[in-house]
Amino acid sequence: MHNALAATGRAIVFSICEWGVQDPARWPASAVGNSWRISNDIGPPASWDSIFRIINQLVPITQFAAPGGWNDLDILEVGNSGLTVDEQQTHFAFWAAAKSPLIISTDLSNPSAETLSILQNIRIIALNQDPLGKSIAFKRRYTNDNDVWAGPLSDGSTVAVIINWQDASRSLTFNLADVGFSSATATDLITGLSLGTLTTSYTTTVAAHGCLVLKLAAGVPAAAPSFTFYSAAAPSNTFAGGAGTRAVNSITVVGYIGNGGTLTINGVDGGTTGGTKTLSLDYINGDVAFTNTACSNCRNAFISVNGGPAVQVQMPLSAQSWDILYSGYLVSLSGFQPGTTNVIQISNPSAYTPDFYQIGVSV
Repeated sequence: MHNALAATGRAIVFSICEWGVQDPARWPASAVGNSWRISNDIGPPASWDSIFRIINQLVPITQFAAPGGWNDLDILEVGNSGLTVDEQQTHFAFWAAAKSPLIISTDLSNPSAETLSILQNIRIIALNQDPLGKSIAFKRRYTNDNDVWAGPLSDGSTVAVIINWQDASRSLTFNLADVGFSSATATDLITGLSLGTLTTSYTTTVAAHGCLVLKLAAGVPAAAPSFTFYSAAAPSNTFAGGAGTRAVNSITVVGYIGNGGTLTINGVDGGTTGGTKTLSLDYINGDVAFTNTACSNCRNAFISVNGGPAVQVQMPLSAQSWDILYSGYLVSLSGFQPGTTNVIQISNPSAYTPDFYQIGVSV
């Protein structure tokens, strides 16, 4: 089909759809067509659960979107049933910033004012049409709270998209360090309002399943955290309940954690003060889902420090196979003590976690 279209001598967009089954971004599909569906359908009817599933499936492939070839997150459901107005706004803004084709699928003969307000927002459309052609990328997930995604724009600025996962309108704080800045001049791209210079963080009210879309200019870089890394497969660690190692490519990971299996990392340095530390997790999760589940295209790990309460960590796909690593998933955990006798345990009482390669603890 690619060859036949090219032979016409005309510029024709070739949209490939096999619903992401064979991980087309990695073929690469860009050698054949101009866009490729990455997932199963968003609907009908569309649902917030489908948005979550598709966003998780995008995490490991944002780098494959570039001028001439795009990750297609499926048609827009703005104006259709199934999503609240705020969910539709998040849907449209995220699709635009991810450089997905924006294909309207609602009845345009009698659109509501809310539908037109979302679809005609020229600032959000400009994100999609930015000539640099860089997709936003996954930066940070605060489980059951919010996601932070960001990417560069052609004028040297950065767009940040912050999604409220909670089911209620609430006060949400965006930490600029999550996108690499200590301060920046910000514009709210949904409203068009200038927010002036933000320092360290920005707090505002965000609707249930709503989002912030901020254009950040003149950003001052934040100091990057440094980590001490501990191999999940180190012989000093404790594997229990069926957890064990496997070799993949040139590394060794620990799998079968969960459903009774646990990984305990011993001898972790809590520094001179202990307290709260940021962990950087390198893992493999190829548990791809084409229908909505409790954790579509993600797996939950429950992580405890020194026997304290386990914290749920919701970890998206690293790829659609079990041989590609995701590096740098960040989570902050408390309970560290001074010195090198700290213990980190990873478990899940009712399902499997990702396979872990190494865990970094902030210095």
